[in-house]
Amino acid sequence: MICQPVRRVLLTAALLLLAGCQGVSHQAADSAFRLETTRQAQGADQRIRFLVIHYTAEDFHNALNTLTDEHVSAHYLIPAKPPLEEGKPVAWQLVPENMRAWHAGASGWRGRTNLNDTSVGIELENKGYSNYLLGKKFYPFPPAQIDLLASLSKQIVARYQIEPRNVVGHSDIAPQRKDDPGPLFPWQEMAERGVGAWPDVNVVKQYLAGRNPQEPVDQARLLTLLKAYGYSVDDNMTPQQQKRVIAAFQMHFRQSDYRGNADAQTEAIVRALLQQFPDSTR
Repeated sequence: MICQPVRRVLLTAALLLLAGCQGVSHQAADSAFRLETTRQAQGADQRIRFLVIHYTAEDFHNALNTLTDEHVSAHYLIPAKPPLEEGKPVAWQLVPENMRAWHAGASGWRGRTNLNDTSVGIELENKGYSNYLLGKKFYPFPPAQIDLLASLSKQIVARYQIEPRNVVGHSDIAPQRKDDPGPLFPWQEMAERGVGAWPDVNVVKQYLAGRNPQEPVDQARLLTLLKAYGYSVDDNMTPQQQKRVIAAFQMHFRQSDYRGNADAQTEAIVRALLQQFPDSTR
């Protein structure tokens, strides 16, 4: 006959064996149930896949009010001149990263839509642009602001293993209605600091293959390449909408000329990016 203490030990051992020899997690003492968490499913992935950069198009005070009302929000807001606290620059966190912020709106990237659900959004205090007779004049970003953005972004990218091609501007994911962060945003510098993608000049040169950079190319073929990289392209787009997609790509990767023309250099750049940053997990 087995005594009670021994029976309890044997029962416990049997339960552990049924659980795959794993321990049972501990809940709060007053919990009405217990959860076993030692066996985790492999069929899961990170919710956050994208980092989206914006400019505020207004000053810091007004942007802070806008981003903390009930209509629009972002996870972070970085002043043009970040104040120092104990020698460290300060950014404002307005929404926890594990919560959805309303910063992307109607958007698409690499086949996904409604990127609010899967992204972290960072707003940069910046006037955006002014309209003149000769077109838009965009405003630059101060070095201290970019330094803080790079430090913050590197942590976010590492935390969620965000792919380089999934670090995007608002204009990349909503090219028909947005221009931010604009053609003066230092995408190349950010990539050199470990945040985002940038084409290798030698790979671009290979794909350019001696052509004049401004030589026209087949626009439908270029749009197919841009769609493969991540941009939202569909068969029902008007010529103007198609041009907006090309211009958004150029504002990101060829900032000296973003008129939206389908040319050889733009085609060479997107081909280089597709080679350097091949499609993997979405």
